[in-house]
Amino acid sequence: MNNTKKGRQDHRLDSAMKKTKRLLFGMQGTDGFLVKLLIYGLLIGIGFVYLFPLLFMGANSFKSLDDLLNPLVNWIPSELYLDNYKRAFSVLDFFPLLIETLYVTVLPAVAQTAVAALIGYGFARFTFKGKNILFVLVLATFVIPPQVTMIPRYLFYNELDILGRIQAFLLPAAFGQGLNSAIFILIFYQFFRMFPKALEEAAQLDGAGHFRIFFTIAIPMAVPAFIISFLFSFVWYWNETYLASIFFGDALTTLPIELEKFVATYKKMFPAEMGLSGNQLNEGIKMAGTMLTVLPLLIVYFITQRWFVEGVDRSGITGE
Repeated sequence: MNNTKKGRQDHRLDSAMKKTKRLLFGMQGTDGFLVKLLIYGLLIGIGFVYLFPLLFMGANSFKSLDDLLNPLVNWIPSELYLDNYKRAFSVLDFFPLLIETLYVTVLPAVAQTAVAALIGYGFARFTFKGKNILFVLVLATFVIPPQVTMIPRYLFYNELDILGRIQAFLLPAAFGQGLNSAIFILIFYQFFRMFPKALEEAAQLDGAGHFRIFFTIAIPMAVPAFIISFLFSFVWYWNETYLASIFFGDALTTLPIELEKFVATYKKMFPAEMGLSGNQLNEGIKMAGTMLTVLPLLIVYFITQRWFVEGVDRSGITGE
């Protein structure tokens, strides 16, 4: 009798330990509480690192000078102070400059995405002499820093008379030599390699040529790769200030370039003279200018977030 009770107790204890272990560590195919806690803890920590600067800028951009100087006001301003944005708008000349920025970023991004897709498809679906050498050369363009080729490119563009014009960005993108074009070519190469050979053979039996197969079958299947490539290309062209300032000079400019000149431009427009203390530049105005520069990218991301996440998930690309 005692042995039977002891056996039942051992069985209950063993069952409870298994349930506890299942709850904490999970089973095959499921995650336990500790695993989920670790994963969500890491995600929250990484998310905070990325979101903190944005939240800090947003909070300070709505603060008046009194709030900025008040140590009791940390995150929430005492009032919704919009004068910072009004001044940042006027300093940046926002809407005309936004149109000009889109002009010098969207067109090269579209050209780069289209050309990278065509080159990636050629490397993935065709076999030709010297293919491996050409592919290595394409990847080498990403390894070589752009500062190394900047002077030869500047002299070459000067001979072509395209300095100060969008062609300084558009022509390299159209020939597969835009900003980080090698990454996008590799993305399309990996994506088109997964293209089923049977579909291509069936289309050829129906009389379809290579270009028709590319436009009617390959492109619809590679929509995630197009979304990822365009968004990354758009962001990189938007944030490029070094090459843009050299190749465009004073003829063209962008919001990030003007943000670098924000302090000097503000002091010219709002000189702090004759006792006009309200004209002095402060952190709130600087943060407002930075938020205005980042805002278009945030809007694009929120609009395309669903397709972007789906594209990353389907193509297995993590980006950078």
